[in-house]
Amino acid sequence: MVTSGAREAHGKTNGKEAGRVPEQNQKRKAVRVRSLRQRWIVNSVVPIFVLLALIVGGVSLGISNYYYKGMLDGLERQARAQSGAFVDYFMDQGFANYLQRANQAISDYADKERVEMQFLSSVGRIQASSTSNLTVGTRPGTEDISRAVETNRISYFWGADPKTGEQILAVSHPLTVNGKVVGVMRFVTSLRQVNVQVRMTVLAMVLVAALCMLLVLSSNLIFINNVVEPVAVVSDAAKRISQGSYGFTLENKYTGELGELVDNINDMSAKIGLNEKMRSEFVSSVSHELRTPLTAISGWGETLLADPDRDAVQLHRGLRIIVNESRRLSTMVEELLEFSKMEDGRFTLQLEDMDLQAEFEDAVFTYRELFRQEGIELHYEPGVEILPAISGDPERLKQVFCNVLDNAAKHGGSGKRIDVSAAREGNSFVIRVRDYGPGIPEAELPFVKQKFYKGSSKARGSGIGLAVCDEIMRLHNGTFDIANASGGGAVVTMTLPMDK
Repeated sequence: MVTSGAREAHGKTNGKEAGRVPEQNQKRKAVRVRSLRQRWIVNSVVPIFVLLALIVGGVSLGISNYYYKGMLDGLERQARAQSGAFVDYFMDQGFANYLQRANQAISDYADKERVEMQFLSSVGRIQASSTSNLTVGTRPGTEDISRAVETNRISYFWGADPKTGEQILAVSHPLTVNGKVVGVMRFVTSLRQVNVQVRMTVLAMVLVAALCMLLVLSSNLIFINNVVEPVAVVSDAAKRISQGSYGFTLENKYTGELGELVDNINDMSAKIGLNEKMRSEFVSSVSHELRTPLTAISGWGETLLADPDRDAVQLHRGLRIIVNESRRLSTMVEELLEFSKMEDGRFTLQLEDMDLQAEFEDAVFTYRELFRQEGIELHYEPGVEILPAISGDPERLKQVFCNVLDNAAKHGGSGKRIDVSAAREGNSFVIRVRDYGPGIPEAELPFVKQKFYKGSSKARGSGIGLAVCDEIMRLHNGTFDIANASGGGAVVTMTLPMDK
């Protein structure tokens, strides 16, 4: 025996487990979104970052080369011009008074505030300088001097001064007399300001690149929140649907295509939920409908076997019930088979030239006597016009006619009258079947042709007969319409195109 406390504890446990399900779903969603965000960043942001880094690196290198190459070119031009002028005007009389003329050249040098002008001996010792005499007698120790002496060609040095450690740019031009290098004219400038300028320019580019990267990252995060997260939500909804959870509704807080996608998911969920509900009701209904005629057939069969000497009236009544229930059982089985073919795509037509009016009249003749036994008058007046043959499947179309007539008797037989007509209207063959029963509730009219739909009617049936009829008419390029007739009752209109 289960105590109330045990039941309460069990209820609490189930409540906790039920509470864990949304929590677990939220965790899975968060993990999915995070994974999508990471993949998105790796696939979009990282390549942009690498591209920007390459651009900044390349442009920075180009700018540095531009500044330094410009300075080098300027110093080379000065060295060539100054050395040429010195040789032409100061050393035309030979090496005599060399130092005096070197000092005069230094005193006449106009750019001494920015560039240091030096005169060095062939062994690399400073003999005169435009800055001060403190460096006179020292050796700079850079390879541009020795290289200029050895090669008798202009040479330059770019790097740290061995004496001071300052970043400098130096250009050395050999001075020659009678083809012999007697000294070196050297121009030296500090790279401090240029380095600052280059660093500021590179820093500005890095900041611009960082700003661009920030904008890209922000836009991607916004895009992720507006796209990836909804995709994860839709994916989670699709997974729930695949696991058998139907009829739920997602909160649609999105616009554009994403909002439309969420609306479609909600619509699909609702339709699948409704379809599953109808399918469940159909299984339950069919099980009951099949059980009822089988019970009647079995019961009356056992009754007649148990008393073979039963009077003729009872015997006739029992046999008639067995025949009617067998016919109803056969009809339901045929409907199920047809529905199975529809679902599997095996529902096909065997087209041939046929007399549609004759097939319809055969169905009317067949049901007229059956309806008379049930107290229902089937009224039909054939038209005087001879209608041409059409291309169609006689068996399928007769199945439609019989189903519609049987349906009219089940749902509208309380009116005790059914009117049918067949006539030509334009280029179409139009058949109408009208009953005088209670009609169809307006709210149910849009659904009466759907699979498994039975509505509020208590009449027996599988709920798929009208869906099969609608499919047969569609395959014939015709229409199958159901509406309420003026004055009461329902009317079914079947339209088929005539061959031209």
